[in-house]
Amino acid sequence: MTDSTPHELGTRDKILHAAMVMFGEDPGSRLSVRAVAARAGVSTGSLRHHFPTQRALQETVLTRIYDLVIPDDRIHDVSVPARERLVDCLRRVLGPAQTGQEARSAFMNMAESFIEPEPTADTRAAYRAIERESERRVEYWLTVLTKEGALADGDLGQQARFLLTVVNGLSLERVMPADDSLLARETATLQLAVDSVLATD
Repeated sequence: MTDSTPHELGTRDKILHAAMVMFGEDPGSRLSVRAVAARAGVSTGSLRHHFPTQRALQETVLTRIYDLVIPDDRIHDVSVPARERLVDCLRRVLGPAQTGQEARSAFMNMAESFIEPEPTADTRAAYRAIERESERRVEYWLTVLTKEGALADGDLGQQARFLLTVVNGLSLERVMPADDSLLARETATLQLAVDSVLATD
């Protein structure tokens, strides 16, 4: 994300643009109203008009980011088997992590934001906001498959958290030294995880 804001953007979009840039610089930031307003070049009153609470702003920013990085279009392609669609969606969650040096840089950025500092109310809230949006998105995919009769009976929240736990583990594997079989093993793991939540014939 660049820090240039086109002049034709409306106030709400200017705020979101500034907040997304700030989130990219520091995922652990709570996106304080004053800081975002200053970055966007708007008054705090104007920001509050569009986003009455800090949580509303943060959740909107995360939704925008996830819409760009992990769109939902794939899960609706009923010409593709449910198993393949869900694996592809989960792979998109992994996609931004990349592999090798890019994966290590992304991990270090998260570590600097959430692991190295002593936990505070702000960092806990920021991390929980990321978790909530991840869970919401995976639960949505599972809801789509439920309507198709493709999902096994169970608690959607627990199923989503299980799949995200697998994805988080695979993200960590990408940080470690690995051979050329990493992506093939990753696919096999995702397929095994998906099979555990899909309905059997």
